[in-house]
Amino acid sequence: MKNNLSIREFSEITGVEITTLRYWDEIGLFSPMHRNPGTNYRYYTLPQVLALNFVTALSDLNVPLKTIGELRKERNPDKLMKLIRSQEKTIDMEMRDLQKRFSIIHTRRELIDYGMNIDVNQMSILWRDDKAMVLWPQNEYEDDDTFIKPFARFVSKAPELHINLSYPVGGYYDSMEAFQGAPGRPNNFITIDPSGQHVRKAGEYLIGFARGYYGELGDLADRMANYATKNSLVIVGPVYIFYLHDEFCLSDTSDYLAQSCAAVSRI
Repeated sequence: MKNNLSIREFSEITGVEITTLRYWDEIGLFSPMHRNPGTNYRYYTLPQVLALNFVTALSDLNVPLKTIGELRKERNPDKLMKLIRSQEKTIDMEMRDLQKRFSIIHTRRELIDYGMNIDVNQMSILWRDDKAMVLWPQNEYEDDDTFIKPFARFVSKAPELHINLSYPVGGYYDSMEAFQGAPGRPNNFITIDPSGQHVRKAGEYLIGFARGYYGELGDLADRMANYATKNSLVIVGPVYIFYLHDEFCLSDTSDYLAQSCAAVSRI
């Protein structure tokens, strides 16, 4: 391999675009070893293939070009260690943010997909695995309150309660009796956030569906109770309401799709 390389040859070897090499030369970050006085063509040398690694490695780590230029002139392990530690913290924060956003997207996708492939009128017994979520503080209702008013009161407190409202929300009822007695008044709100400490335990669950705005569940509670009676089932423990389709994917609130889950045992 010849020692003097044209900018095209140098680009092919290093994988750095010609336009990028020209720009780095213009700002004095990384220049060719010499130029042809007549043609002004840039020529690089083989040792520069290795020297370029300093620039590309830091550039890949999103270190500003100005910082790279300053370090290139005078660098040592101590300076690079300080830079690396700083970038490590920055990247760690970016990764955490990406994981959180992926978790939200993944949760939303699963619920929307599930809601698109069910029979809303069907009720069934299905096995459900452990599911983590965030259980909000217990609701306190005034005489005319339904789902929305207490939910609105909590929204302003979401940051201090460490509640991420980008996740789907739902309702938690202490028992089937509580659900039947006041379908529009869950004892607690829930956020389907997998980082939550509350876990719906794995087991067999009676699953039902209803369309309508938050808290407008129609006769879903009675239908679940009747189904359990006809099939010799006992509903035990709390009832969970998950909104599969909400404002995230629908504009018509009457089309929101809620799923009810209640653990059952067989008589």
